[in-house]
Amino acid sequence: MPSASSKAKPASSKPTFCAAVDLGATSGRVILGAWSKNKLTLTEAHRFPNTFRSLGTNDYWDIGGLWHEVQTGLRKAIALLPKGAVLASVGVDTWGVDYALVNDAGRLVFPVHAYRDARTQAGLKKLGDTRAALERVYAATGIPNVFYNSSLQLAEAVASCPAIEDQATRCLFLPDYFNFLLSGRMANELTIASTTQLLDVHSTDWSRATLDHFHIPAQWFSKPVLAGTKLGTVTSLPELKGVKVIAVPGHDTAAAYDAMPAAEDGSDLFLSSGTWSLVGFESDSPVLGTEALTTRVANERIGDGRYRPLKNVIGLWLLEGVMKSFADRPKNDKEWAALITAAEKLPAPKTLLDTGDPSFANPPSMKAAIDAHLKKRRAPAPKNLPTYVRLICDSLGQGHAEAKSAFERMTGRTFKRILMVGGGSKNRLLCQATANAANVPVISFSLEGTAVGNLASQLISLGAVKDLKTFRRHLAADLKQTTYTPAKR
Repeated sequence: MPSASSKAKPASSKPTFCAAVDLGATSGRVILGAWSKNKLTLTEAHRFPNTFRSLGTNDYWDIGGLWHEVQTGLRKAIALLPKGAVLASVGVDTWGVDYALVNDAGRLVFPVHAYRDARTQAGLKKLGDTRAALERVYAATGIPNVFYNSSLQLAEAVASCPAIEDQATRCLFLPDYFNFLLSGRMANELTIASTTQLLDVHSTDWSRATLDHFHIPAQWFSKPVLAGTKLGTVTSLPELKGVKVIAVPGHDTAAAYDAMPAAEDGSDLFLSSGTWSLVGFESDSPVLGTEALTTRVANERIGDGRYRPLKNVIGLWLLEGVMKSFADRPKNDKEWAALITAAEKLPAPKTLLDTGDPSFANPPSMKAAIDAHLKKRRAPAPKNLPTYVRLICDSLGQGHAEAKSAFERMTGRTFKRILMVGGGSKNRLLCQATANAANVPVISFSLEGTAVGNLASQLISLGAVKDLKTFRRHLAADLKQTTYTPAKR
């Protein structure tokens, strides 16, 4: 966010309109936000599915298809504006780690791989088996050794296609790339850069030692800009001529954190629940050391440069995968509600899943992977879809609770509440399972968390809101929330 010296305009009856492009790994959306009289109103302009595609043994994103949907969504947002109103700005957030390699003209010179591509497995094992190197990389970046890290992806690209060093001149992470397509300016943004395992944990610049370790050209990167930086105006869509392009927190999780009306004393734990469950908190300093490395704490960043230590729990990817094996899976909200109700009525499973099992990363069949996992633990496979749903929700709740305990142990903090946003916040079984396992209240917020955080950054950059603290205070006053109290033990 901009510095505290940014001056906000007095509250005006004339709305400020901004567009949030919010791209997730399974769906994307363009949201039109209107800020007026200290209230934010959201209108969904466009929503569309997203998925990676396999080609041979590798997985790729349909980046051209995504850009088409972004343009469609922004045109729809313009069409939704009241007569005489103008769109002030646009900002883009996406999932983490994935990137586009381009030349000086911004032309793609390498296909855009999806982070679930198995091409990083050899590098993952090599780093994991070399303790001294692993410790050096973690001490330098504060990011654990995970299969999807940009560091491993880029190292594999350079090793398997050496000519890419001559063809590519810039590495733009996906929010950076879409910002470039909109504005024509190439810039790396801090929050998305912090997901890569290449950023210096003690500064806001790249770790040269880590780039050298992975044999990644340092000249591919520029020093990351802070969220709130104005990149220019839209040059690619005539309908958006003059609209500012603002580098919002490019990582969707960082954007979602900004949308949470957290207690000022730092006693809230944040949970962004979607394909991944991202559990963490805001901090002025990183969480490092042997236990942090062992428990895989990722010291990602907030848009203003501070830290967002988090643990990654596999999330609703388990549920999304299992659904593919059931023809009677829910197809609308009413059927989803009935499925959750049926799962709630079942007894709690005696054996939970170890959500850290790597076999769940990208199996051909999630149902088969879960069954095999339970068989190893001498537990029976679930009998039907509601039983799988109950098992998965209870297991994720336990995973969230374990992340809370680990953070309390490493930092000496006591977290009094868990604030939850994302798709999982609408799943009352998951919310209750998390409250029960963590033994603290879970506050579920009904909001498009990432889109709201994206819009907050734009509004602060434009001067329509003073700062994030002010935005959160106004948002909390007008926010629908549900509290889940832990069951008595």
